[in-house]
Amino acid sequence: MKPATLRMLTLALAGSLTLLGTAYGHGNVTPQPVDTGNLKKLGSEWLDSNPYRGDADAIRIGHSAFAQNCARCHGIDAISGGIAPDLRQLPAGEEGDAVFQGRIRHGSIRNGVTYMPPFEGILSQEAAWAIRSWLDTVHQE
Repeated sequence: MKPATLRMLTLALAGSLTLLGTAYGHGNVTPQPVDTGNLKKLGSEWLDSNPYRGDADAIRIGHSAFAQNCARCHGIDAISGGIAPDLRQLPAGEEGDAVFQGRIRHGSIRNGVTYMPPFEGILSQEAAWAIRSWLDTVHQE
């Protein structure tokens, strides 16, 4: 095979793999339901801070919800492999609550590229704060 032909085939294959990786690199990203039946209902207005901080049920539910909905990008047990931020390093307390709430509700889009989809209306406020409760337990400075 001629070098120019081989080069063209290599570039075409690399481009195809890049497209496949972009479209399918995260696998099935359909949000998974989170059973928050044991948690106090919070209503439709989003709270400014985590009402479940330290709650054992919320932490258990949050760990499961994170594994099913977040780990694909943020890593198993929130240990990022570089695709998305390491959520163990979210600021602690209410400062971190504000950052977390903004991202989980509205996602992150830069220059027209979705880095994280918005989860408001997909995950309940109870599920989101349960995830935050679990993240508090793995926090690192």
